[in-house]
Amino acid sequence: MFFRLLPHAAAAFLLATSAVSAQTGPTLATDDPVVARVNGAELHRSDVIAAQRSLPAQMQQMPLEQIYTPLLDQLVTGVLITDAGRKDKLADDPEVKKRLARAEDRAIQEVYVSRVVEKGATDEVLHKQYDQYLKDHPAKEEVNARHILVAKEEDAKEIITELNKGADFATLAKQRSTDPAKDSGGDLGWFSRGDMVPEFADAAFKLQKGEYTKEPVKTQFGWHVIKVEDRRTAPPPTFDESKEELTNEVARGIITDKIKELRSSAKIETFAMDGSPAPAKN
Repeated sequence: MFFRLLPHAAAAFLLATSAVSAQTGPTLATDDPVVARVNGAELHRSDVIAAQRSLPAQMQQMPLEQIYTPLLDQLVTGVLITDAGRKDKLADDPEVKKRLARAEDRAIQEVYVSRVVEKGATDEVLHKQYDQYLKDHPAKEEVNARHILVAKEEDAKEIITELNKGADFATLAKQRSTDPAKDSGGDLGWFSRGDMVPEFADAAFKLQKGEYTKEPVKTQFGWHVIKVEDRRTAPPPTFDESKEELTNEVARGIITDKIKELRSSAKIETFAMDGSPAPAKN
């Protein structure tokens, strides 16, 4: 369920997804105590939580208690550096003003994109997207199977003979198979036809529950004996399970369309890196 973005829409979509994520983040506690004072300036617990959200995704998953002290130290250092910079009159520095203007532009972009997406990605639109997904992706048949992999056809035939005499498949897999799955009795879990090489899949999906192949199955990996433990039609993901991905898909379309609209009504001039006229596009 992924759509390819138009090149000029990619950056805006990143803004959209970051803005949507920010909206769905955890709500701050109403109890927001002071956690530090630096020359009279107060830092609150909400400041530490905000700092945590700016960390890489993996670190954001860590309990706040584990990283609270270093985060707070970082915030204290930041206040000290800010104070020092203000004393040096950097608030009026042209470079600071330029960076503030860029930060303001980015904030405006994020809020604009967020509101455009919020307005367009309604539950009605998402449900239509979900219904279309179900039509485009019909339920797949799956089997739960075990296999025994050997190097020679005669070895596979010997195993089938033992199975015909009542031997336990999982036990034979542990004893005879060369595949890493032998440790679990050859268990491959649930898979669809497209998950396996064609020869293996064709043989497995001809079997009913409890049946095993009566002839060895040859693939690029060797000779297989396959047993199907169960069959099912894989249920599709529910709407709630798909909602985040659906929202991202809809956001892509909304942002792409909005950028097309904005560009079509704007006068845009682009130049080469040296400021000379850009070469004409084919």
